[in-house]
Amino acid sequence: MLYYLFDFLEESYNLPGARLFQYISFRAAFALILALMISTIFGKRIILFLQRKQIGESVRELGLHGQVEKAGTPTMGGLIIIIATLIPVFLFNQLDNIYIILLVITTLWMGVIGFLDDYIKTFKQNKEGLKGKFKVIGQVGLGLIVGATMYFHEDITVRETSVLKNTVEETKIKQANEVKSTTTTIPFVKNNELDYSKALTWISKDLAPYAWLIFIPIVIFIVTAVSNGANLTDGIDGLAAGSSAIIVLTLGIFAWVSGNLIFSDYLDVMYIPLSGEMTIYIAAFVGALIGFLWYNTYPAQIFMGDTGSLTIGGIIAVIAIATRKELLIPILCGIFFIENMSVILQVGWFKYTRKKFGEGRRVFLMSPLHHHYQKLGFHESKIVVRFWIIGILLAVITIVTLKIR
Repeated sequence: MLYYLFDFLEESYNLPGARLFQYISFRAAFALILALMISTIFGKRIILFLQRKQIGESVRELGLHGQVEKAGTPTMGGLIIIIATLIPVFLFNQLDNIYIILLVITTLWMGVIGFLDDYIKTFKQNKEGLKGKFKVIGQVGLGLIVGATMYFHEDITVRETSVLKNTVEETKIKQANEVKSTTTTIPFVKNNELDYSKALTWISKDLAPYAWLIFIPIVIFIVTAVSNGANLTDGIDGLAAGSSAIIVLTLGIFAWVSGNLIFSDYLDVMYIPLSGEMTIYIAAFVGALIGFLWYNTYPAQIFMGDTGSLTIGGIIAVIAIATRKELLIPILCGIFFIENMSVILQVGWFKYTRKKFGEGRRVFLMSPLHHHYQKLGFHESKIVVRFWIIGILLAVITIVTLKIR
């Protein structure tokens, strides 16, 4: 809203300083600061409100040190992250930008699913929360919306550059066109673009219009996998919020580079028109996550609950898809990935050995992976900080892929 106000003041009255709001870097900085202030200042009030309403976490006895003491800690803290993100977004973003519209829809959509889960756990006293099938339906629904929008919306394009040879002067001329495309970026490869449509067009070029049959299911899978990964990572104080802040900050760099014609050309990165506006949303999101950490670090005064974790995962997935960096997710979101895999391995191996030997066996002492280290006797603060360090290392490797091919 402020963007449109100052744009009007600059055009109509030539107000000194109003042009600053045209710069993404300026708006991103203010969005981060405002989100940080909202989450830290008003976060305490939300915690007190939740305490008065006795909206506390019910903790199962899992034999983990300090787990029982966490019973009664306010949950639904994801509301702090959502509110602290959306207020700066509505103030500083261009709200008619299709990428911002997608991210706002993602935030509200996944926030509602997570809120319903937390509501059932706290108010209905049902520890199982929202049934898994309904969560999956919600995740698939969001993936369908995002995938269809990315594929069909006319404002979502990439710039393709072709080289034309001038036979008269024997020179080469670069010609750039903004086109609809299902291309994405492959890490560590020189000619690093993969077109999903080739999964069909190698059979026949006439199948190109049906590329959405490949693209949309891939988007659905990514949204579901990443949101579940974030949800599983939210198990000890500060782990999910801190790891997510590192991931989102890295995606912010990609969004800014991809939306900047000069830097994308210099780094030979796919230029995505209009995508730079996501930098402001990402800055607000990072500020909200860091502010939430003020209250979520050990010993946590509030848990984000599924309201936060599912929302965080959904947002990360959509940003990665929008910046055409989804194939970097196994590296950048390595913490989420290994948490997911630890559960899959644990459950799969247990079922296999129970069927084969009549007794279920385990790969880890407990899953997800962070609980395995708790069982080994590591303090949760040490586990969290070490996971953060690994997350930073993975983020650096991800950024380096801009040049290593």
